[in-house]
Amino acid sequence: MRASAFVYPWDVVGDPAAAERIAALGVRQVTLAAAYHSTRALTPRHPAHRVVTARHSAVYYPPDEARWAGRAPRPHRQEWLPEDDPYGLAAEALAAAGLDVHSWVILAHNSRLGEEHPGSTVVNAFGDRYPWAPCVARPEVRAYVEALAAEAAVRPGTSGVELESCGWYGLDHPHAHDKIGGAALGGVGSFLMSLCFCAVCAEGYAASGADPGRLRAAVREALAPRWAGAPPEPAGDRDAEWAGIVAALGEELAAAVAAWRFGVADAFQRAAVAAVRARAAEVGLPDFRVLLHADPAPHRCGANVGVRPAEVLSHADGVVVPAAGGPAARAAALTPFTELADPGRTVAANLPVVAGMGGSPATLAADAAHAAELGATELRLYHAGLANDADLDAVTGALATLA
Repeated sequence: MRASAFVYPWDVVGDPAAAERIAALGVRQVTLAAAYHSTRALTPRHPAHRVVTARHSAVYYPPDEARWAGRAPRPHRQEWLPEDDPYGLAAEALAAAGLDVHSWVILAHNSRLGEEHPGSTVVNAFGDRYPWAPCVARPEVRAYVEALAAEAAVRPGTSGVELESCGWYGLDHPHAHDKIGGAALGGVGSFLMSLCFCAVCAEGYAASGADPGRLRAAVREALAPRWAGAPPEPAGDRDAEWAGIVAALGEELAAAVAAWRFGVADAFQRAAVAAVRARAAEVGLPDFRVLLHADPAPHRCGANVGVRPAEVLSHADGVVVPAAGGPAARAAALTPFTELADPGRTVAANLPVVAGMGGSPATLAADAAHAAELGATELRLYHAGLANDADLDAVTGALATLA
């Protein structure tokens, strides 16, 4: 199986040994961040630093001022690395080590955008705005995402892109000093807290057959037991989770919510993919690959956005799917895609390999073999820059057994 490792530009730039070290793991490709959200990252082997603090969402290349002139929202350049084009420098070094480079582009997850344009963000049933979550139903957000996807994806020395957060984002967000665990919400409660009630979404619910005021009241009523301390429903599969949402809202309201949100997500994803393809065609890259980080349950929100598998596989080149959590969870995540994918589509199993962050490098060979049995065609390893030396040694050994 073709394996790719996730990497940040700061893992490579300024470290002359980084590219060769990554290639020595046994991967054939890297997925390199071109547009990324705020984060604080460890760099265990870099000769000049050990921690990088990316203070806000940013692009790691010089944005085209002509493309963005007069636009709002627009991306911001990074300020924590001295290089003007750290993505370009990293891509060049990685390609020189014999690695294929895919860009890694975060779309509808941007706290700085939300701070600067609060009216463009998700607003929940209680009137709270989520600055980290642009509302993907809004025309200004879609225009921003199409422009960003095209520019950030198709960089020099890059043969494909992996689009993360290409759809609805919601409540769940690993925020700094997070303190939202006091009421256990479960999957159903998290979805209800992620429903957007901005003016555009309110009109969308109404057009889909749901009075937005009635829907808002139903959401608040369904969540009331959680604030009182009632435990959430037992963790179950995606179908059981959706059944819980239908039970909470009633069939009529749930159907309208699904019609609006699933339709918006499909259109948003198609627009982003089409924008990338158009840009790739402009620069003479007809075989540029476009993959989406995805979850096969269309109601799910987050980095791995909920999709309808048949829809996404009809227009994208494939998906990158979280494949941790054991055999049952892996099968539930991968099978909805692998049972539909034709030989021209990629289904990549994303396996975390940083033990300190919950990954399992020691079981990588077995996990990868199981993913292959389920029909996965490629592997993604999260994350070559964050892992310590022992983790990387385990990855090297595992990939050698799979070669």
